[in-house]
Amino acid sequence: MLSRNTLQKNIIKEEIMKFISFFDAEQLYQKVLSRRKNIGIASIYRFLKKLVDEGKIHSYLCNRKTVYSFNIKNHCHFICENCGYVKHISIKKLDFLKNEIKKDICHFQIDITGICEKCRNKRL
Repeated sequence: MLSRNTLQKNIIKEEIMKFISFFDAEQLYQKVLSRRKNIGIASIYRFLKKLVDEGKIHSYLCNRKTVYSFNIKNHCHFICENCGYVKHISIKKLDFLKNEIKKDICHFQIDITGICEKCRNKRL
């Protein structure tokens, strides 16, 4: 069991720290598997859930898949409704929401749907 084996935990932690951007459980599992064959994917998911619950990493939904990151600011996409193109975008301020949400916001995820430039140019 993962909670008792600190070697397994350490391997998983070491591999997580190597990611500089978003990653998913499968990507982490492949890295861990190359070092230690006896760590299962279920252990990876449990460990990631624990880190999310403790606020050490954040989880976001990206293309219907859960991704993880140390980025606690935001995770935003522009999605073309015509061709499915997805672009990660950065939104730095939420001033327009301050009157609507009277709470502290720690991080957010926004998906914006529209028509990308390439598809728009095809229509013209």
